[in-house]
Amino acid sequence: MSDTPSTYLLDKERVRRNFDRAASRYDGVAELQAETGRRLLERLDYVRLQPECIIDLGAGTGVLTRALAKRYPKARVVALDIAESMLQTARVGTRPRLPFAPRRQHHVCGDIESLPFKDNSCDLLISNLALQWCNDLDRVFAEFRRVTRPGGLITFTTCGPDTLRELRQAWRTVDDYTHVNAFIDMHDIGDGLLRAGLADPVMDREDLILTYRELKTFLRDLKQLGAVNSSLGRPRGLTGPGRLARLGEAYETFRTRDGLLPASYEIVFGHCWASDAPPRTVSGPTETRIPVGDITRRKRRDD
Repeated sequence: MSDTPSTYLLDKERVRRNFDRAASRYDGVAELQAETGRRLLERLDYVRLQPECIIDLGAGTGVLTRALAKRYPKARVVALDIAESMLQTARVGTRPRLPFAPRRQHHVCGDIESLPFKDNSCDLLISNLALQWCNDLDRVFAEFRRVTRPGGLITFTTCGPDTLRELRQAWRTVDDYTHVNAFIDMHDIGDGLLRAGLADPVMDREDLILTYRELKTFLRDLKQLGAVNSSLGRPRGLTGPGRLARLGEAYETFRTRDGLLPASYEIVFGHCWASDAPPRTVSGPTETRIPVGDITRRKRRDD
């Protein structure tokens, strides 16, 4: 996956801008994200783990971060996201009602593909529907291995190839541009975990379907989520009313007997364990990495 096909490559700056703009409205339409986060937490019921430090990657507005802090009250929980506005929204949700209440949640703006943390920084690395916004999963998994202490757990959800298949097929009747991001197959993700030297990877999938009365409501929700097309091969101009009308006609072929339009999501669940072997070095530009423990020692204006 290091030589990622251009089909999968994303404009990361566009991804960041989209989520920055979406932050204030995100939770109002993040039904799928809330559900997959809940299922991800349920899977932790079967794992004996008392982490001292947890990093929530692609934390967004902090819904999962807050649930993790409640679940593991003695742990330090760090939320990382590429969009500063998302983290600002998350910080508002964690402000204590009392001035002396302890704060165990911390917020860091950064990229999952180049984590700004020291080696062996955490015991639990968790990510809900964020990996599909990364360009190089080999690099991501090498970073996972580097940051997680030996014996620590890595668990995540991401999107598989059948995600938004109706929208992808409908657009193909309109033009030849890439209108929907491409998603990597579950088996290829599992192979990437093995290449990174992560132990005992387990992969499975669940198919979830959201339904809408009108296509425009579905497209509006995607925009409000910031989950719009960010592929490098996307069309650069505005989508005119004629093409939208043809898209609507094509999407109508998927309308169900109960009069609803489906939007399918293939949700890939993965977990693995950090190995005892030394972490693999990830090449890249010079970076500053901070120990997670140092976050609590730095005074922030918003704390």
